[in-house]
Amino acid sequence: MLFIFMIKPGSGAEKVPRSTAIIFAEFYEQYLPKIYNYVSYRVADKFTAEDLTSTVFEKALAKFNTFDAEKASFSTWLFTIARNTVIDHYRVRNKEQNVENESTVFITVQSNSPEEDLVKEEDCRKLKTCVAQLNKQEQEIISLKFGGEMTNRQIAKMLGISDSNVGITLYRSIRKLREGFVGWQK
Repeated sequence: MLFIFMIKPGSGAEKVPRSTAIIFAEFYEQYLPKIYNYVSYRVADKFTAEDLTSTVFEKALAKFNTFDAEKASFSTWLFTIARNTVIDHYRVRNKEQNVENESTVFITVQSNSPEEDLVKEEDCRKLKTCVAQLNKQEQEIISLKFGGEMTNRQIAKMLGISDSNVGITLYRSIRKLREGFVGWQK
């Protein structure tokens, strides 16, 4: 997955030195799928997810010189920007930060037949419905863990909670999702 983001004039990103841009390009290629997956877990629309992902990388490029590896890892710093961008998106639009039931899950799935595609699409819809029933913190942790592929330690640092709290919340959330998903099978 690769999509190009446009740098808005006046954002500060257009003033980044060429050597920094080259280094940043490597991070972009490495983190684009993870950031996009995280954002798509948090918003209902594919195009909004793409726009917000572009905004995240634009902000990160503009502030790349302020990154301090002693304060946090690059991935934690980048996901913090992504999380704040999603929060700003909902704040501006006065929407709930919950995952919406009727939204589509954007998971890349390779299958062999249209029937398999249909079954997987239905399973994704059911899973998204189950995720929507979790509270906001559970949704955030699930999104970071599975959408952003972050470790429990990274999530804990980013959210300002303990590693064990992340683990317990994940365990309980997955149990709720499993129970909800099994309920669909009956």
